[in-house]
Amino acid sequence: MADGAREEKLKRITESIRAFPDFPTKGIVFRDICPILKDPKSLTAVIDLFEEYVRQKHQDVDLIVGLDARGFLFGPLLAQRLGIGFVLVRKKGKLPGPTVSVAYDLEYGKAEAEIQEDAVAPGQKVLLIDDLLATGGTLNAACALLKKQQADIVGCMVVVELKDLNGADKIKPHTVFSLVQY
Repeated sequence: MADGAREEKLKRITESIRAFPDFPTKGIVFRDICPILKDPKSLTAVIDLFEEYVRQKHQDVDLIVGLDARGFLFGPLLAQRLGIGFVLVRKKGKLPGPTVSVAYDLEYGKAEAEIQEDAVAPGQKVLLIDDLLATGGTLNAACALLKKQQADIVGCMVVVELKDLNGADKIKPHTVFSLVQY
C-alpha cells in the first residue's frame, strides 16, 4: 500500500475515534471506537492496515486470537482476509467445554480470562488482537493464557494505544502494533 493511501486510512480512523472525558470515572478519557464500526470505510481501513502489517511482518501466522469483546469485532474480519482461523479469549464462564484460565488484575478489580482447551495447538503461531491497549492487564493475561497453551505468540495488535499508561511494557517481550496512539 502506498504511503499516501496508508496515511489517508490512518487519518480516517483517527477522525472516527471519539473522546469522552471523565468516563467511566473522573480523570479518564475514554476512546470510543464505535464510530469506526458504524462507518464501513473506517472499518475497512482498520482491517486493511492490520492485513498489510500481518502480510509484511508475520506471513506464517496460524491464528488470530481476539480478546473479549472488542477483539471479536476486528479479529474475524482479519482472519477471513488472511485465510486463517480465529480463536476467542473470553471472560471466565462464557465458553463451553474444557477451558484453561488465568487470573489477572484490572484497573478497578480482578478478572479471569479463559480459552477452550483445544483452541490452540502447541507451537501454533498466533497474533492477538484487541481494540485498545491501556495498562496492559488484559492483553498480558491473554499472552499468559496462550503461553499455557504452548502457543508461539508472534505479536499483539490494537486499534488504539494509550502510550502514557505504558501498557506495552507489561506485554514485553511481545511487540505491540497499534494503528493510533494517544
